[in-house]
Amino acid sequence: MKRPGFIFCMTALLLLLVAPAHAQTFLSAPSLEQALAGFGGAVAVSNDAVFVGEARMSTKPGVIYIFEQDSNGTWTETAQLMASDGETDDRFGSALAVDGNTMLVGATRPDSSRGAVYVFENNNGTWTQTARFTADDLAAGDAFGAVLALSGDHALVTAPSQNDRAGAVYAFHRGEDGMWTQQAKLVGTNVDTNDRFGTAIALQGDMALIGAPRQANNKGNVYTYWYDEAAGAWMEKGLLESDSLSVGSRFGSALTIHDSWALVGAPMVGGFTGAAYAFQYDEAASTWMEKGVIEPETEERQLRFGSTVNFGDDKAWIGAPGANGFTGMIYLYEAGGEWAASGTIAQEEGASRGFFGGTMDVNDDLAVIGIPGSDYGAGTAAIFATNDSGEWEEQSTIAGPVEGFDAVTGGQVDCTDGVASAFDCSDVDLVSFLPVNDIGGGRGVRTNDVWGWTDPDTGKEWAIVGRVDGTAFIDISDAANPVYVGNLEKTEGAPGSVWRDMKVYKNHVFIVADGAGEHGMQVFDLTQLRDVENPPVEFEETAHYSNIHSAHNIVINEDTGYAYAVGSSSGGETCGGGLHMINIQDPTNPEFAGCFADPATGRASTGYSHDAQCVTYSGPDVEHQGKEICLGANETALSIADVTDKENPIALSNASYPNVGYAHQGWLTEDQRYFYLDDELDELSGDLEGTRTLIWDVSDLDDPQLVREYISEDKSSDHNLYIKGNLMYQSNYQSGLRILDISDPANPHTVGYFDTVPYGENKPSMGGSWSNYPFFQSGVIVVTSGNEGVFILKKKEVDI
Repeated sequence: MKRPGFIFCMTALLLLLVAPAHAQTFLSAPSLEQALAGFGGAVAVSNDAVFVGEARMSTKPGVIYIFEQDSNGTWTETAQLMASDGETDDRFGSALAVDGNTMLVGATRPDSSRGAVYVFENNNGTWTQTARFTADDLAAGDAFGAVLALSGDHALVTAPSQNDRAGAVYAFHRGEDGMWTQQAKLVGTNVDTNDRFGTAIALQGDMALIGAPRQANNKGNVYTYWYDEAAGAWMEKGLLESDSLSVGSRFGSALTIHDSWALVGAPMVGGFTGAAYAFQYDEAASTWMEKGVIEPETEERQLRFGSTVNFGDDKAWIGAPGANGFTGMIYLYEAGGEWAASGTIAQEEGASRGFFGGTMDVNDDLAVIGIPGSDYGAGTAAIFATNDSGEWEEQSTIAGPVEGFDAVTGGQVDCTDGVASAFDCSDVDLVSFLPVNDIGGGRGVRTNDVWGWTDPDTGKEWAIVGRVDGTAFIDISDAANPVYVGNLEKTEGAPGSVWRDMKVYKNHVFIVADGAGEHGMQVFDLTQLRDVENPPVEFEETAHYSNIHSAHNIVINEDTGYAYAVGSSSGGETCGGGLHMINIQDPTNPEFAGCFADPATGRASTGYSHDAQCVTYSGPDVEHQGKEICLGANETALSIADVTDKENPIALSNASYPNVGYAHQGWLTEDQRYFYLDDELDELSGDLEGTRTLIWDVSDLDDPQLVREYISEDKSSDHNLYIKGNLMYQSNYQSGLRILDISDPANPHTVGYFDTVPYGENKPSMGGSWSNYPFFQSGVIVVTSGNEGVFILKKKEVDI
């Protein structure tokens, strides 16, 4: 079955991606643009070729990949297309529409996110950019080009963020001279703020459907349009109607047209089960008539059935990316008539939570299915074709290359004239750098936390680096030539985790992960690193603690031999997310010792602690000297507790502060008089002019006092900070490592920095430097940066 024109719809995949309740490093479900920005976020099939967009790239504007089948039947990449004037992170490839020898590609970030559309033409098998166009009234942030539809000489382009996400759709026409010109701006009747008009578009000839799934209290509407050739204008002709719709259905999240038939996805029907609505165009009445509601025959919930819809091979294709625990599935139905079920298409058994069917396109006997959640969110796609029996079979899984910077080893790169290699800096030199793929990470893998270990027998220094899928051990004794020695895989059966944390005690590292199911706490004997031959090798854990499942952080007081798991969830003894106390004095036989949580803190009033520092107190408060004290960053407040008696811990105090976003992490000065706290989310509120650090006088543990809110000139969000001597080392996401002199505790000032993210702006957002470890005797500082890798740095005044 050949379609008369390409039909593209972008779906609200953000419904699928829900962050853990307390693991707030990502604020909430990703936006529509973010969710579909990886490889496979936009796909198309045309003339036996497969087209795949990858818009979310760190070092490129974005790429369109073209795959074709060779004489041996193997699908291979035959071209990569990029914008001629593209800049890093333009999100080129956010949307894709192909009809014959013409292709439109959306880029949502150019010109302060006004957006643009690029035109490519196929000439004897070679695709070449021939034009670029925008709309005439775009404002910053409109994201023009997020959704595209192309049929012959007609093109429709969405600007979904325009007018506080009311949305608008621009109509363009290709004249006889081949130039594309704007014809009209379409905004449906009664469209208002947050209606998301243009979330999905279907276009065939002179017929168009435009979805506004958030309209009418999320019930959703679909507007119908017809092109009047004589007037040269698109005319609104009413709404598609269905009596069975209810509030919250998100009707219009996905759309497709073929001949006289249309399908409308409503993935929120029945509380995330979903449904698709069939309509047929009545020529005599010049209107669309409802011809059935298609619902999956399953008791499984959370399907998001109808997130994508398409026609192909005389069948209706309906995507359910939430099926099988968010592995995803596509349901097939005989098109027209009774819409009888005729089978399903899915990945092989055992596939991960990839949201298979999050995007798709079908043409005749060839289909491409996007799997945007696979490879830890980097995304892949699967190519299916019919076999001799007419059944659909997977022929290939395709993916983009691993993106990243080259390693920097072999000799220190001094910070000169504000630059070291590709990175901005000031008074901080680059000793070496290893990208994620050089420390055991594959596609989509990012680094997270880092800690250090100095071998007491050899004096060697080691970096222990968390990744989404495990923990890397790096020999940095020759800091200019670091060696990746081996990997400890995440706990078997646990999903990958953005949040992994580790601390060291008695030559053992203790590792936890958040949002990771029954991960528990891994214990690994670090002395195994001494005699590794032929690195890298795969290690196995030395011991395992299963009284917790997921945990956001692990805190250790090396003086007492107690560990404190914080932010526990997903099972086991969670202690309300507060301090889960563990005796690790015998490192390979950890034992549960008790709980502490102050219900006056935490977003859910359970005493949830996101991170903490626990010490044997030697500070100025005489009353508490010699006691074991924990200072917790508890989402809404600073919490201070005496945990000396594990069976009877005592809440000493808690203190909030102005404009709380998320009390995230902090560290004591070496004299234990001051505690510096970072709030991860306050910069994102827009109420602050720069990165804020909260300075607390804790000389009276029963009555901590906020001395100052220090606001730096940088604007990025802060994440983890540590203090050594009179220097504070802050990992501040997009601006990388910032080093501050705190000799005058209430008046810090910057004395060096190293920007680990050499692209984009240092603005409030996630991504970039996660953490750092500044405690090595050699003076080197190990810094992790999510997409980039591991940096070994040195402040200029420190010799190594």
